[in-house]
Amino acid sequence: MGTPTRNSVTPLKPGAANIETPRAVEAPAAALLSFSLPDKPLVTIEPSKSWVALNLRDLWSYRELLYFLTWRDVKVRYKQTALGVIWAILQPLLTMLISTLIFGRLGGFGSRTGGIPYPIFAYAGLLPWTFFSNAITTSGNSLVGSANLITKVYFPRMIIPGAAVAAGLVDFFIAFLLLIGLMLYYQVTLTWNLLLFPALVFLTALLATGVGMWLSALNVKYRDIRFALPFIVQLWMFLSPVFYPSNVLPEKYRRIFALNPLTGIIDAYRSALFGQPIDWTALGVSALITFVVLIYASYSFRRMEKTFADIV
Repeated sequence: MGTPTRNSVTPLKPGAANIETPRAVEAPAAALLSFSLPDKPLVTIEPSKSWVALNLRDLWSYRELLYFLTWRDVKVRYKQTALGVIWAILQPLLTMLISTLIFGRLGGFGSRTGGIPYPIFAYAGLLPWTFFSNAITTSGNSLVGSANLITKVYFPRMIIPGAAVAAGLVDFFIAFLLLIGLMLYYQVTLTWNLLLFPALVFLTALLATGVGMWLSALNVKYRDIRFALPFIVQLWMFLSPVFYPSNVLPEKYRRIFALNPLTGIIDAYRSALFGQPIDWTALGVSALITFVVLIYASYSFRRMEKTFADIV
């Protein structure tokens, strides 16, 4: 017979006391003995505390996902459309023309705008309203429309309605370009009040995020929200000073009217754009209600989030 190979087994001789361990086994055994577990766990899985309404660290970790979902919503909105982004301008423009005829001339509101031409007065109210209404409509249906994504992978679910609101900001700034042209046409003088404009856009986005997030969570559990949402938006529009100034209401109803957060926000838009006095009280009430709505919506969303994958 030939010389035994290294991996062959040598027969034991009678009376042998031990067996030599093969060298091929010694290395893995040494590596196993040298392995040690970390002192602290790398990932901790625990139930969330009921009072925590918003995990900012978790949202920040998935900020890139928010960007990609926002860009996806923008592309889907104008995919295979003949006019493209022109729709962002066409919707408030046509609404402004119709409201100028009905409310400005026939309704007599054109003389109650404080010297501001009614077309630009109406457009300044339609600009934030169009953004807000489209944002809560798309975000309210966003979770149901993303059922395949929710049931397959984990990520903060708040990103989905948040991305729908962020996508609406693109339309907002496109429509704002037309407002700049109208202000140049009507020779509107800019004042320092315009510095308040970015804060108003941010406040409107927060309100839309809060309302849209709450409606999206309810829509997962109660599909009636999908049918009630258009009616809610239409009713909310007439309860907001979009086509008429707030001063047309009797004094005794203005306090109740101010409980609508869009009242102070829309009036502040017009004050910032046209240099009128700012009603800080109404704006403060709107800001307070906005933050209350956002906190309550975040808390309710987190409470219902655990069942989304099961019932969506």
